[in-house]
Amino acid sequence: MIDAHFHIWRQADLPWLVGPMQPRIFGPYEPIRRDYPIEEYLADAAAAGMTSAVYVQANWAPGRAMDEVRFVADSARRAGFPVAIVAYADMLAGDIRPALDALATEPSVRGVRMQLHWHANPLYRFASGPDLARDPVLQRNVAALAAYGWSFDLQVFAGQMEGAAELAAACPGVTFVLQHAGMLEDLSEAGIAHWREGMVRLAAQPNIVSKLSGLGTFLRKNDPAHIAFILRETVALFGAGRCLFGSNFPIEKLWTTYADLVAAHRAAAASLPEADRALIFAGTARKTYTLT
Repeated sequence: MIDAHFHIWRQADLPWLVGPMQPRIFGPYEPIRRDYPIEEYLADAAAAGMTSAVYVQANWAPGRAMDEVRFVADSARRAGFPVAIVAYADMLAGDIRPALDALATEPSVRGVRMQLHWHANPLYRFASGPDLARDPVLQRNVAALAAYGWSFDLQVFAGQMEGAAELAAACPGVTFVLQHAGMLEDLSEAGIAHWREGMVRLAAQPNIVSKLSGLGTFLRKNDPAHIAFILRETVALFGAGRCLFGSNFPIEKLWTTYADLVAAHRAAAASLPEADRALIFAGTARKTYTLT
């Protein structure tokens, strides 16, 4: 089993964990305002049969992307996990190549994430505007990832999915990893329909895969029925070969255990053929992040 989305950190390196509590999309987070080292992650994941894991950037202070990569790589050399890193780079930079060349000095880097999600609710807002995916500078820089063989972890809400599909179409040589299955936050009938419409657009782009992670973000609980709904809908649109599991730990640790989170995802996928389950829980991640 491969965990395609988790974080480790030192509290002192993350601006949002230092000083006064800042509002976050996942609600109050006092229990995780501390160091979360690789050893604790491995203890959390011990019973799940985890064989590999991919670290995804955790918003270190601006200008410290390489410090984050070195910290994670040092943890990997010590503990054997993670086996791959999705790093941060400012994809609005005038010339992204120096930043990517620096990241490439660490061979475990497999991709880049710059969070593009924007929402009318300021508590859910991260990016500076709703349409960054359509920015020609960002599109040019994301396209440059193809030369490194790297993916782009794509984080958007339903209202941004049309622009995100355009970004993927503009960068056919890059694999896009849709974060948290499109971040469904409005569970009204209209909200689900809007999310599904956007997911159809994204699924039509063959270079987008969907990560089944962070599904408790807006519920702030581990809800097996909700996970089953998202998994069923996403697999129907993308196919199991374009879906992959991620824990989003330690964020999900705010409301569940790793074992219970994995159990909910496995139960959600139980009715799928064994080959599809193997793709969701290992095969797709192995292909997407070029894991051995």
